[in-house]
Amino acid sequence: MSSILTNNSAMVALQTLKSINSNLSKTQDEISTGKSVATAKDNAAIWSISKVMEADVKGFKAISESLSLGESTVAVARNASETVTDLLTEIKGKIVASQEENVDRAKIQTDIDALKEQIGSVISAAQFNGKNLVNSYDQSSILSSLDRDSSGTVTANSISFTGQNLTSASGTLETASALDRIGTIDDAGTYTVGNGASLTNTANTTDLVLANDLADSATLNISFGDQQFSYTNTTGSAIAVADLSNIVAAGLSNLGVEGVTTTSDGVDTVTIASTNKFEAIAIQGSSSGATTVDVNGAGAGVEETLVARAETVSLGGAGNTGGVVNEGDGFQIALGGQAFNYVAKDGDTLNDVATGLKRVLDAGGLEGIEVKVNISDDPTIDPPTIQIDNDGATAVALTVDDGADGVASGGLVGLDGIDVTTQEGAENALANIESLIETSIDAAAQFGSVQSRIETQSDFIGKLTDSLKSGIGSLVDADMEEASARLQALQVQQQLGTQSLSIANQAPQNILALFR
Repeated sequence: MSSILTNNSAMVALQTLKSINSNLSKTQDEISTGKSVATAKDNAAIWSISKVMEADVKGFKAISESLSLGESTVAVARNASETVTDLLTEIKGKIVASQEENVDRAKIQTDIDALKEQIGSVISAAQFNGKNLVNSYDQSSILSSLDRDSSGTVTANSISFTGQNLTSASGTLETASALDRIGTIDDAGTYTVGNGASLTNTANTTDLVLANDLADSATLNISFGDQQFSYTNTTGSAIAVADLSNIVAAGLSNLGVEGVTTTSDGVDTVTIASTNKFEAIAIQGSSSGATTVDVNGAGAGVEETLVARAETVSLGGAGNTGGVVNEGDGFQIALGGQAFNYVAKDGDTLNDVATGLKRVLDAGGLEGIEVKVNISDDPTIDPPTIQIDNDGATAVALTVDDGADGVASGGLVGLDGIDVTTQEGAENALANIESLIETSIDAAAQFGSVQSRIETQSDFIGKLTDSLKSGIGSLVDADMEEASARLQALQVQQQLGTQSLSIANQAPQNILALFR
């Protein structure tokens, strides 16, 4: 049925043209923006996902910049540590040269002082954007990642590490607090705050008391350190104790043990005196007959030890159960009123403390004072000891203290005190330089490891960002080839739709022709 009031064909043509125009507009938007989902109205779910991922990409860009800054800072610290290692190695060469007695030690010391100044310059200059990682033990962290869980919660992760203090600062010991980090002192017993001993060059002595004549054909044996004195009576009659004491004194003397003298009272006692600085001597006697040997009143045949002249300080106190050393734990040894401190850093063991104390004691340059450290294979079980000897004519007072929450000593503590102008100083320097070199090597190795981690993470963040961008593109990017083909088809459809609408609009005019 034809009607002049309702043009169904025109309405259909109009709706079709509107649909074509809508699709054409959407296709043109895709082509102009390059996105199939440009706004939330295009596809709310896809748009929201893409925006979350775009926010993550922005975050990872900031992380990449953080990693680049951190890598540069750590690289400066690593280069500084490696340079310090090279300079310390040069110092070692100078120290080795100074061991000869016929060299100009003063000139060698001048070279060493110049190298020490250069080390200080390198450490102070090793900063990037104001951050210096080689002059403190401060904790540092570099933002390395953002983790998003299934609930949408975002957590920041960091690469954390500790700075390496390569200064020669002695650290700050807080007020003595009886931490019991120090165990015993030979002449003072169990540690208490401020207790101590007197260091002298006096020989340590012990008495060897003989009893009962040495029968004919009997043999007397005395173990003396790692040597042995044996005497067999071949006189045909018993040797009286008085004569035997002279024989023993002469025999022990002939062993030639360094720093040891023996004298007989001509009755029954041989007095043994030792000025050996650091080595104790175990003594024990026996015989094949009735003759007995009592050392230091311990009883016949019992082994006794003639202790070394040096005073021994044990670091294993009651407060060191399991060898625990906390950051800031301070240890002090005072000689003649001059205090020498070592304050532990994070990760130190009692062995590190002992080595550090030796370095600062040697750096003190006290005349006649010599220090030896006995490192423990396992400081958690068998604490290390420090032996301090005084070869000077004047007695030196020794006291010890400890404290908590101090400022840690620099890793190169004792470097400033290296002095090779004397034979003793040259020997001490040679003993200490190795631990200084090891400290700088450890610092360089740590920074190298951190730098490698940062590089790996930076590379990963770059790849992750690319993957996220690719994922976002697959969600919202328009297929331009498809859009181009669709545009051409829709343009043709638009033309046809327009013509169809035009034809449909002419239908009422055709009806009017029937009434002419």
